[in-house]
Amino acid sequence: MRGPDAVAGVRHRLERAVIGVDYDGTLAPIVVDPTHAVPLPAARDALGALVGNAALVAVVSGRPVDFLRVQLGIDGLTLVGQYGLERLVGDEVRIDDRALPFLEGVATATADAERRWPDLLVERKGKLAVTVHWRTRGAGPPDVELAALADEHGLAMLHGRKSCEFRPPLPVDKGSALAGVVREARAAAALFAGDDRGDLSVFDALDTLIADGSVECAARVGVRSDEAPPQILERADVVVEGPAGVAEMLSSLVPL
Repeated sequence: MRGPDAVAGVRHRLERAVIGVDYDGTLAPIVVDPTHAVPLPAARDALGALVGNAALVAVVSGRPVDFLRVQLGIDGLTLVGQYGLERLVGDEVRIDDRALPFLEGVATATADAERRWPDLLVERKGKLAVTVHWRTRGAGPPDVELAALADEHGLAMLHGRKSCEFRPPLPVDKGSALAGVVREARAAAALFAGDDRGDLSVFDALDTLIADGSVECAARVGVRSDEAPPQILERADVVVEGPAGVAEMLSSLVPL
């Protein structure tokens, strides 16, 4: 089941479905300063309306869980942050134990990045990651310089939209995070909406969940923007226009 039929299949199984979304560019418009990214009220409301109607509603993001909790504030919403390294369990933010040995490397890499690139925005993402942004500049540091910073501090690099994140080198991404949530919920269907290259791993995970029979249907929703990678739009079952389109799509899933 592909294309719009995939979304219809999830809607038909909503009580047994996991509905997942990214945050930046999906719920919240992209802004120059990422600390000022807030969700569209319509997107937030639609997400909240799905809680209690779907088996589980999740935001799976590269953002820290504490940031997502403040910006969304929706009771019953599952929050998975730092590409799967953090998760909100009750009122507690739990960190993947495997990431703990790398916290010192993240801290020193942050200080090093601020020293090397004083004209760039260095975003501290809690203790688990740091992202260097060059949205206000034409280009970022050469890849060789970014790679050198990662190597010196024993971290992995993750290229994003006019940015590069440095994080623990663990086999965790948005795809593995969403797949874990789907399997925990024993869901029959899953939908995910995303707009950046990090969301391609979720599309891969949905393909695997279908192929191994874990779910009956899955829908991949691509969110169009001027900066969306072509692969997101090519692989999506449905393409929507920015966070406003996400809000409309989510609202269409809510039972009347």
